[in-house]
Amino acid sequence: MKYFFLSEGWAVARVWASDGLWQITAWRRQPDIQRMNICIVEQNELLWLYRVEEAVLTVEVKPTTPAIASRTIGQVVLKRLMSAEQVIERLGTAETKCQLQNIQLVVQ
Repeated sequence: MKYFFLSEGWAVARVWASDGLWQITAWRRQPDIQRMNICIVEQNELLWLYRVEEAVLTVEVKPTTPAIASRTIGQVVLKRLMSAEQVIERLGTAETKCQLQNIQLVVQ
């Protein structure tokens, strides 16, 4: 698995694998990209942790609303995705929040 942090109000647009732009017809599915229930706070901005499958090399992200788009650049391409070790290191140095949907899964 690979990981990246994405600011609140941004969403994944296009995805690239080793053979180029992700083709749903060739792969017969969408790429596996999931927002996790962990975020960090930087300069009062929430950055959510996303997990992507190993086949993903590059992710393009865009603002989800015109208000955000008018204050920022139009799109960003993430080329250096993080390993699990890099994520743990980053979480150790940040103000981190964890949203638990089921506390029983943690305390068992």
